[in-house]
Amino acid sequence: MTDRALFVVRAGALTTVQDRGRPGHAHLGVPRSGALDAPAAALVNRLVGNAPEVAVLETTLDGCALRPRCDVTVAVGGAPCAVTVDGRPAAWGAPVRVPAGAVLDVGAAVSGLRGYVAVTGGIAVEPVLGSRSTDLLSGLGPAPLADGAVLPLGSAGHVPAAHARVDVAPQPAPPAELVLRVTLGPRDDWFTPRALRTFTSRAYRVSPAGNRIGLRTEGPALERARPGELPSEGMVLGAVQVPPDGRPVVFLADHPTTGGYPVIAVVRPSDLPAAAQAVPGTPLRFVAVRRH
Repeated sequence: MTDRALFVVRAGALTTVQDRGRPGHAHLGVPRSGALDAPAAALVNRLVGNAPEVAVLETTLDGCALRPRCDVTVAVGGAPCAVTVDGRPAAWGAPVRVPAGAVLDVGAAVSGLRGYVAVTGGIAVEPVLGSRSTDLLSGLGPAPLADGAVLPLGSAGHVPAAHARVDVAPQPAPPAELVLRVTLGPRDDWFTPRALRTFTSRAYRVSPAGNRIGLRTEGPALERARPGELPSEGMVLGAVQVPPDGRPVVFLADHPTTGGYPVIAVVRPSDLPAAAQAVPGTPLRFVAVRRH
């Protein structure tokens, strides 16, 4: 069979279809979603000649294995890992030709957390509200990959340019220490002065309990200055919400659009891709910066 599709040999721990997401629907209760490490997703698309908005695969920890039903060019990026084609070593961070019927194996992350796999033509599952992204919170978009699934590919004739002619494309290393610049507010007045000092001066660690919805932290609890709860209010990407246990949670792409726990600060958007690659146990600091 030579149709344009990928057969999923091994789905991995969590592999999802992601693109730039579906912004503009928060008023309907729909999160933005999209690739957590957007620069990595854009780079692998560029390497195979796709437009930046084309859908890719986002892997978590242990990669995936795929068998294309037609000849394709692929690129694997994000978290560094071993890549093989029918058991033979292939390049990471560069275009790789995979013949029809061969098995592309994306191995476990050597460092970092999330890998990205682009294929010429892109993953052409049916879009929902203008995006092909899997949203784990709302359930919109395609289900996470399962062994034996078949993913349609876009037409190779729609690829705007030839793949990049590079041996390897430079990519940022996953963070040894995650530093998140934050703007305090809008509910920083719900916390004591001591809690605010703790938040911006003490060390935290990335918790293993995090997911695409939010990065959870381990470290000192933040004391509130007032009792009670807020009415639910709108949440944004990068909001740092503090639940009753006092440990900050950084909202990522699949975050809820409303919430009732106070938001002590908001992370700069340019710092969030590094958060997507921070493995559990990574040291974490929040650094307060002024509003623009």
